[in-house]
Amino acid sequence: METILLKDAQKIFTLGGEKVHALDGVSLSIMPGDFVAVMGASGSGKSTLMNIFGCLDTLTSGEYLLEGRNVSGMDKKHLADIRNQRIGFVFQGFNLLPRTSALENVQLPLFYNRHKKGLNPKKLAAEALDRVGLANRMSHEPSQLSGGQQQRVAIARALVNDPAIILADEPTGNLDSKTTLDVLTLFKDLNQQGITIVLVTHEADVGEHAQRVIAMRDGKVISDDLNAGSKPPIQAAPSPVRREAVS
Repeated sequence: METILLKDAQKIFTLGGEKVHALDGVSLSIMPGDFVAVMGASGSGKSTLMNIFGCLDTLTSGEYLLEGRNVSGMDKKHLADIRNQRIGFVFQGFNLLPRTSALENVQLPLFYNRHKKGLNPKKLAAEALDRVGLANRMSHEPSQLSGGQQQRVAIARALVNDPAIILADEPTGNLDSKTTLDVLTLFKDLNQQGITIVLVTHEADVGEHAQRVIAMRDGKVISDDLNAGSKPPIQAAPSPVRREAVS
């Protein structure tokens, strides 16, 4: 079953009395274990597509299925549950709480997940930080961490709820070239463990690290190709800590 299935997706905004098709008939699927880069210039529709994937916005028409469930008509409460439980977000600006330790930052999504009640949030957060190579930085605040380390904390926060997919919006935009490579290598390592990743970028050298590149222009998908030499997507194994579906 597809992690993401989009059918004839339309997103129309009205600006200055004119209709703008931010998404114009987009149909695509993303399977468990895929590592996909969505590329395009400003105004291409890639950020709108990411907002739809992340249940931060809704379609004007068409269908969006996440893990087989049509989320297009869900109310705000159910969409909030899905964002918390099934989607991990990574942003360009890290979005970490200052004067709060890495461990506490990673714990935050757990406090809103009723399916994790009764589990030890510190233990789960520590495991997520260890997974991204920051076991020795758990007590550090963001100001005590490098940009690359802060992004690793953000990735650990995205992982902690065992999501169906990680959505990364320009995750290397604030990083130098060496740190960018380190973060992309981490994404590739996580993908090799079966985690589904969708990365939005306007940088071709960043997109080259994904298995598959979807290029957008004027709200349409203009190409959807496997990267040369990329390995076939892994079939993600069922998670041992996954709880009942969002209700």
